[in-house]
Amino acid sequence: MKEFIKNLKTPIAIIGMGKSGEAARRLLIAGGVPASEIRTFDGKLTNADFGDPNKLMSEIHPGTLVVSPGVPLASTWIQTAKASGVKITSEISLSCAFLTTEKLIGVTGSVGKSTTVSLLGAGLAAFSPNSFVGGNLGTPFAEYAADIAEGKRKAAEWVVLELSSYQLENCEGLSLAYSAITYLTSNHLERYDNLQHYYDTKWKILSITKKRMLLNSEGGDLVEYAKTKSSERVRVISKNDSELSSLHLEKALLIGQHNQDNLALASALAIDAGWPMSAIEGMKNFQGLAHRLENLGATKGIRFINDSKATAMDSVLIAATAAFDTLSEGGKLFLLLGGRDKNLPWEQLNALGSLRSTEFIFFGECREIAQKKSQLAGKSYAKLGEALAYIFENAKPLDTVLLSPGGTSLDEFKSFEDRGNFFKKKVSDFAEA
Repeated sequence: MKEFIKNLKTPIAIIGMGKSGEAARRLLIAGGVPASEIRTFDGKLTNADFGDPNKLMSEIHPGTLVVSPGVPLASTWIQTAKASGVKITSEISLSCAFLTTEKLIGVTGSVGKSTTVSLLGAGLAAFSPNSFVGGNLGTPFAEYAADIAEGKRKAAEWVVLELSSYQLENCEGLSLAYSAITYLTSNHLERYDNLQHYYDTKWKILSITKKRMLLNSEGGDLVEYAKTKSSERVRVISKNDSELSSLHLEKALLIGQHNQDNLALASALAIDAGWPMSAIEGMKNFQGLAHRLENLGATKGIRFINDSKATAMDSVLIAATAAFDTLSEGGKLFLLLGGRDKNLPWEQLNALGSLRSTEFIFFGECREIAQKKSQLAGKSYAKLGEALAYIFENAKPLDTVLLSPGGTSLDEFKSFEDRGNFFKKKVSDFAEA
């Protein structure tokens, strides 16, 4: 399969110089492509050779474009390049060229995929520590492949990849032993023609799965959508399944019923894959991911929860319900909503209006849109810091403050991690005040 890289037409242009782009460049060089034959493009970052796609195409006439997931394949200039014979590939496809004996599991979904992948990672850590867990979550797949190419590590027994819909659009050569879809709900509609287009892109994961694909029975629109796509290789998993009852998943450290669903899905995958019981125990002991219903504990008697990753309405609904259900008696829930809009159905949050003892605080670029569509009453602030200043003045012991914004972070921050870290820093400062 290493012939895949050797046969790529040069020069090669890497489109998008985030983490996956940087990893792709390293892998190409490790795979024998001279650095002089590689050029980079990014319309926003200054670390690239080109910032204008027209200049890139006219000056170097690339034979191959390695397109990062965040760059739409539907971009006119990329489609023009493809029509003229330019090879369009991805960091995922480059990585697959270096696989040998690895067994792959892929997980996708509108929400819950990062937690499910991390649960599988915790399971692997208990019995197969040389395995690789990454993809859309954390470490790019090409980092693993580059380590293999450079002789820095041995082939993993298992590779678990979080796969976004963007990555599934462009993953030639990827072959999974098992796969899972965690949830389907409205997301990324700024990139897809409609909801059906988005769901169909997620479902493509089945076409690259050799054995079986598992679905979360509580996965939003997932089960109903699956009924339109008959396949003998698809199985729906519920936390109430008899085969899972003896595992005592309810004793897991993760909070929230939705995480019981994620754990059930991960456990069923582990059983299908033949993993030992120690993997299940490892998953049950997993404490959760940063920025995803991350319980920061109590400060001055007030509980703070960082769910900055929540950029879909179902994520917000799940987080708000989990926070409310675990609210201290006599306490109040402050829910922070906002950020940047991505054409999502904020009106779905109207259901939160029935939660008693809850105050909604809107912030950021989309605060007016979010409040108008959700029809939820509450104060509104231009910046997250201003909203937090109000909460710090008004929250009392037994209260809970939940950052589960719904909107993306890019109005004010570099990433959801940056936003979550800002939230944690403000809570830390509040503790010391």
